[in-house]
Amino acid sequence: MKRILICGAGGFIGTHLTKRLKKEGYWIRGVDIKKPEYSKTMADEFLLIDLRKRKNCQKALTVANGFDEIYQLAADRGGAGYMKPGEYDMMKNNVLINVYMISETVKLKKKPKYFFSSSVCVYQDMPINAPQISEEKVYPAFPDNEYGWEKLYSERMLIAFGKRYKMPIRIARFNTTYGPESNWEGGREKAADALSRKVATAKEGEKIEVWGTGKEIRDFTYIDDLINGIRALIKSNIDKPTNIGSDEYVSVDELAQTIIHTSGKKKISIKHIKGPHSVTSRNFSTKLIRSTGWKPQFSLKQGIFIHYQWVKSQVEKKYGKQ
Repeated sequence: MKRILICGAGGFIGTHLTKRLKKEGYWIRGVDIKKPEYSKTMADEFLLIDLRKRKNCQKALTVANGFDEIYQLAADRGGAGYMKPGEYDMMKNNVLINVYMISETVKLKKKPKYFFSSSVCVYQDMPINAPQISEEKVYPAFPDNEYGWEKLYSERMLIAFGKRYKMPIRIARFNTTYGPESNWEGGREKAADALSRKVATAKEGEKIEVWGTGKEIRDFTYIDDLINGIRALIKSNIDKPTNIGSDEYVSVDELAQTIIHTSGKKKISIKHIKGPHSVTSRNFSTKLIRSTGWKPQFSLKQGIFIHYQWVKSQVEKKYGKQ
């Protein structure tokens, strides 16, 4: 039986990845500073430890017969409202985790496949209707936030370590991911989460607030599609950073309208307000990940229907029916 280590197993993506790999029959050790918030972990073993400390990375990596695969998802992150004020802490925390994890992993006698979750935040801002760009066009580099710079540095570091120690490295650049068990409140939520919560709590005739102009373009990837993409990438021979996304680009206003329509509410409107600056547009090629045979299975409407129902259930559980 293959042994898997998932760092960040208490988070949104880590929780779903753990469920998927457990169904595939793997033995899993999950590691995080918190356990999953909305369901019981399916990991065989779960360590509540802080990977910003080298000794804890050593502890996470210590297992009989070694690990076959390591998924490094652990990160300090959130939506624009969280990232902008906390850029310094995020850079420090994430660099510590990534430096300690890879430097301890390469010491192992048995070299595992090592997966790292990067982000499309490594790319620079794009004007609306800009032509699609592929992974290598990240250079010359000019990410619009410090989170993106940290991710880009970590990519380079992992690739260098992989070459030096002959360890297979797989890197995925995630687009915005959404689905059940995401952060729907508390400050770390992203657009699909925040807007779903706002619509779920709004009464007929009310307005929901949307940061910015609403014209900003994004790709929103449903969680099941992302997990399938991660698995396709780690099984492949692709050894360079790879975009994973739905290729269904919409404006933030279009996302909001999709959520409003899904809710069944007829008289909810949008009010634009100033908020933390974010990028104007995204448009990235997924040709590389599609070369594995992967393709998204959920349209935005299909994914948002599932996501909104889950967020609504959480709102009602906490605040009562709206």
